[in-house]
Amino acid sequence: MRARYQELLQVALRAKRKAHVPYSHFHVGAALLASNGHIYSGCNIEISSYGLTICAERTAIFKAISEGEKRFRALAVVSDDPGFTPPCGACRQVLLDLAGNIDFIMVNGKGRTKTLKLVELLPHAFGNANLQRTKKKRK
Repeated sequence: MRARYQELLQVALRAKRKAHVPYSHFHVGAALLASNGHIYSGCNIEISSYGLTICAERTAIFKAISEGEKRFRALAVVSDDPGFTPPCGACRQVLLDLAGNIDFIMVNGKGRTKTLKLVELLPHAFGNANLQRTKKKRK
């Protein structure tokens, strides 16, 4: 798996170069590894209304889902930040809902990596189990 993760990091680096960040100048690239081995890339895309901006992580997973993927292994995120760049709250929720408890690999501007499971990034997450419990209660 280590070789696949290295490939994932390279794809994320290439995606980072495509980031459209005219306001923050904060380039982020992501690469999502599907269970079948296919890799989907994404970059952050900013517009003047920041609330409508999309993060690299969501770009990658939305691309994968729109192509019919349903199962995933890992997501790598690369930025120029000398520290590690964790996903924003919205990305954490989207990733946990759509990808499950996959490996989340962060690569900083110095090339160092840190890998966490998604539930470590979003403990006590709201999810389908919450919805199912309230659904049963209404019956």
